[in-house]
Amino acid sequence: MNDSPGWATPGSPSDGERPGTPADRPGTDGGAQQPTPPAQPDGPKWSAEQPPPGQWSNPGTTPPATPPPPARAQSQRGWGQQPGTPYVGQYGYPGGPGQWGQLPPAAKPGVIPLRPLGLGEILDGSVATMRTHWRSVVPITLVVATIVQVITVLVQKFMLDDVVFAPSDDMTAEEALDSLGNTLGSTLAVSAIAQFLQVLGTLVVTAMLTMIFSRAVLGRHSSVSEAWQDARPQLLRLIGLTLLMALGALLLGAVLVAPGILAGSVGLGVLGVLAWLPLVIWLGIKFTLASPALMLERSTVIKAFTRSSKLVQGAWWRIFGITLLTSVIAFIVAMIVVGPFQVIGMLAFGGGFDALEDGSAQNAWGPLIFSAIGLIIAQTIIMPIQSGVTVLLYVDQRIRREGLDLELARAAGIENYGTTGG
Repeated sequence: MNDSPGWATPGSPSDGERPGTPADRPGTDGGAQQPTPPAQPDGPKWSAEQPPPGQWSNPGTTPPATPPPPARAQSQRGWGQQPGTPYVGQYGYPGGPGQWGQLPPAAKPGVIPLRPLGLGEILDGSVATMRTHWRSVVPITLVVATIVQVITVLVQKFMLDDVVFAPSDDMTAEEALDSLGNTLGSTLAVSAIAQFLQVLGTLVVTAMLTMIFSRAVLGRHSSVSEAWQDARPQLLRLIGLTLLMALGALLLGAVLVAPGILAGSVGLGVLGVLAWLPLVIWLGIKFTLASPALMLERSTVIKAFTRSSKLVQGAWWRIFGITLLTSVIAFIVAMIVVGPFQVIGMLAFGGGFDALEDGSAQNAWGPLIFSAIGLIIAQTIIMPIQSGVTVLLYVDQRIRREGLDLELARAAGIENYGTTGG
């Protein structure tokens, strides 16, 4: 008798017997009378080949015809994807743990796993790079933040030195209105210059830190001198890219806002501002990856803009959300750090709360310097985070679009990454 479980067909003769011989006929000379086997009903018979042991499925379920291979298939798009198919996450096939096609965890030679990243992984990778490579990151951000704040303090001091923040009682209504307009205009101008310097400093820091982050992704350390040597050939192009972005924003604002100002129409001016801000935000996100593309791909300014536009296409809202959240986190951290310095500067050197009421503390040296010290400390912390998020967004988009994880794995020395069985 065939003793292999699941393979013997019910009602079939034994291995040593064949139908039609005397041995299976009762009352003949072939042997003792054998019990008559029950009649088999008409209909489909059991197959001669049954599944091997352990292949049975639960009642009511249909097992897959052929189990998917447990390893990633070769693909230029990376991480188990075939060209033209959506990314399906950590597993080779849609589903979760315990299903066919489950893949091993992604390789992580550095601060991020080599696969499409989530929000938490982008933020964590940025913070991890700053924490692990602080000897390279802190000097760069500290120097840039100091330069930005020194220029900002000088601009704020000399542009607001003659500004009257609180009209005196002997002013007429017309003089008070003119004073308020001048104060508002000067304050907005100083704020615009400070924001421009901040953006410029952030872009320079991003350029320098891009080289550190690119090596941190591979698990390699980078010194300040190495980062400078890698970034130096592209610095002039980076300055051109930054100035071109700023010039474009200013020209767009001039086209949309200037007609209302020249016509003396407040409503038209407000309408121009309302049209200008969304366009600036849209273009800013569209070209937010131009800086890392320029530095890492050694491209020209125009090609960097084109690359950023291509990588952001179809993911604008996602990149906008991550960038906005990073900005909110940076703002909260800055307020926590800067607040105590502003209070100390105002109380110790700015004349106290009375000076805050009459506005004299706005342009006093003491409050300005202490606020600048707080901002330098805050920017030393938050600028690497913002720059790291930008660089990792660039890496993430290239992994999603172009299978960069395969190239990164090869650069990190991971053998057989992305091949069958690897």
